[in-house]
Parts: sequence; C-alpha cells; structure tokens
Amino acid sequence: MIPPRESLTVCFAHAAYQMKACWDALNTGIASFEVRERAELDRRAHEADVIVASGMWHNGLIQSATKLSFIQSISSGTDQYDKPALASHGIRLASAAGVNARAVAEHAISLILAMARRLPEARDNQAQRVWRGMIGDLTQREDELGGKTLIVVGLGRIGGRLARLAKAFDMNVIGFRRDPSSGAADADSVHALAELGDHLPIADFVALTCPLTPETKHVINAASLGRMRKSTYLVNVARGGCVDEPALIAALQAGAIAGAALDCTDPEPPEAASPLWAMPNVLITPHTGGETTQYENNVNDILLENLNRLWRGETELRNQIV
Repeated sequence: MIPPRESLTVCFAHAAYQMKACWDALNTGIASFEVRERAELDRRAHEADVIVASGMWHNGLIQSATKLSFIQSISSGTDQYDKPALASHGIRLASAAGVNARAVAEHAISLILAMARRLPEARDNQAQRVWRGMIGDLTQREDELGGKTLIVVGLGRIGGRLARLAKAFDMNVIGFRRDPSSGAADADSVHALAELGDHLPIADFVALTCPLTPETKHVINAASLGRMRKSTYLVNVARGGCVDEPALIAALQAGAIAGAALDCTDPEPPEAASPLWAMPNVLITPHTGGETTQYENNVNDILLENLNRLWRGETELRNQIV
C-alpha cells in the first residue's frame, strides 16, 4: 500500500532533467528529494516510497529500496524494469507513454519542412558566408509540401498527431500500423505494415514514428530504400534500430533517395567515422525530439494523477505496466 500524502517521499532520479524543481512549483506538499548519479540513488533509494526514473534505474533497487511501492517512469520505454520481480514485490510501475507525443510530432514536421526548404544547406552556406544565387535546376530548389505524399509508419499517438499536422500543409497522408482496424486517425488511409513496400514508390516523405519491435526492426532496409524514388526523404523520430543504417548510407551515397533527417541513429551517437556526419543531404538531431521545456511538467502530471488514483484505492493506473 502506498503511504498517505503527509508521509510519502518521492525520489526523482535523472542526470539532467529538472523534475524536482517542476514538482516543487506544483506546491503539492509531498516530500521529495533528487539524485543525479546512480551511486547516489543506490545510497538513498531506501528513503523513497516512490521513484521517478528512467535510465538510472537498475533492478538491484528492487531489493535495496525497501519502502518502494510505486515507480513512475520518466520515459515511455520500460524495458529496463524487471516486471515479474516488481509484481512479486508489490511494486507498481507506470510509463510516461504519450508524454512527448506533441513534441515529437512537431519535431517530425519540422524535419520535413527543413528538408523541403533546404534549411541545412542554408545554414551551411551561412557558416561559409555564401549567398546562394537563383537556381535554374528545378530539382535543386526548395519545395512546397502541398500535394506531397507522406507515409507515416506507426500511427499511434505521435504518428496520428503528425498526420494531423501534415494535413494542415495539404499533404496526402498514408498511415501504417500493426492493426489497421484501430483506425486511420487523421491519415487519408491506413494499411498493415506488410503493405508498406507497395506504397513506397509514391512517397515524397517517409516518416518513422513507430516503436522498435521485432516487426519494425530494420523496417527501412535495402529493399525498402530501393523502392523509394530519388526525390524521397526519410525522417526517423522513432528508434535507430528501425533503419538498417549501412543500407541507408549506401542509398544516400548512391543518390537513390534525396536525403534523410534523423533524430535517432544506431548506435547513438553515430560512430565518429560514420559518413552520416558529413553528408550534406543528412540532418541529424541528437534524439531531442521529445525534449521540450514542458517535458518535466508533463511527466509530473502523470505522476500526480497516478498518486491520486492510488490514494483513492483505484487499481488501474494511467499508462500502467505493473
């Protein structure tokens, strides 16, 4: 059972996020402390009834955090948690799924616009004090999104919102998801992932917004890249493992596709010798699609809602995992 509000202690464990400062601003009256390093978390975990963490978590804490009754993950992913062990110790777990759906979708549309408007090239020219002249070659000019076709692989919270944003730019949107019967959201149509290859030849942009699963690992590979047009851009705001990176590099080097905008790579960051760093038709952002000034507040909203559910004796948590 979770302790009452007046005797509860929350531990915020993250190396960079300002979780405690944003929590304090809510004036909940709930006691909390913050740790920035794993060693400090190990020393103080026994003080916490609730731990709010992501990458700093390790399953040895199940034994040492003797008061622990609830974990609120800071991230959507929960692979690092031993769910059966948590369940056997009566420790509840909830994810932060959906906490950054708006942010990642906005990041994806920003990357699409950046590639269409050739913003990386403009920034490179600025750094070299180059004022580009007018261009006669139509294939080298900036482009418009209206009428273009966007394929969205993964039509969940992020992909559905991206589809809505793309429709505001008058794009044609084709969605792909594990279960097409779940609906098309704001896409013009929705299909099973197995049908992706049939639609790639008509895509101007292919955006990955899916989780990394056995089904989506290397969903973009040499074969799928070979079905894209030379004018197609790949945008990945999902996971690096969704793309066969050597195949992508080969396609970019051969001019088989127009370019790629990547918020995630495999590995992260790319190795120092990776050609991706220097390719003029590649835009890399350091997996920051979900990081905004609102991220901590969004996680704390889920945390507070789940605490209130537990205090009311409800069995179902928001984004419940265990």
